[in-house]
Amino acid sequence: MNHKAISIRPFIGARDFDVSRRFYRDLGFEEVLLEHNFSYFKTEGIGFYLQDAYVKDWVDNTMVFLEVDDVARYYDEILALDLPSKYEGVRLVPIRNHPWGRECFLHDPSGILWHIGEFKK
Repeated sequence: MNHKAISIRPFIGARDFDVSRRFYRDLGFEEVLLEHNFSYFKTEGIGFYLQDAYVKDWVDNTMVFLEVDDVARYYDEILALDLPSKYEGVRLVPIRNHPWGRECFLHDPSGILWHIGEFKK
């Protein structure tokens, strides 16, 4: 099979759609509202769909890995946003080092776990 993929766009759910929309805009994503209950969030040519759908088992087990060029800079920028004080349930976990690279973790208002990391060069 010869893949000529353009993008990959995961679908994630939201316990409170409006709160999650604000959270992702605060995080620096640009929102494209597709329907009253469905948005596309994008940055730098990549993105994901946010939907007004919440199934606890699904959302509690959703993880997204966002590769960045400098995880320390990204972590500091997220830290400066002080998202945990603005959104209930949001947590930012400091950078961890692994044999493959480095990452920090960000839990969104619904419980989606974002791995934000960079691979060793």
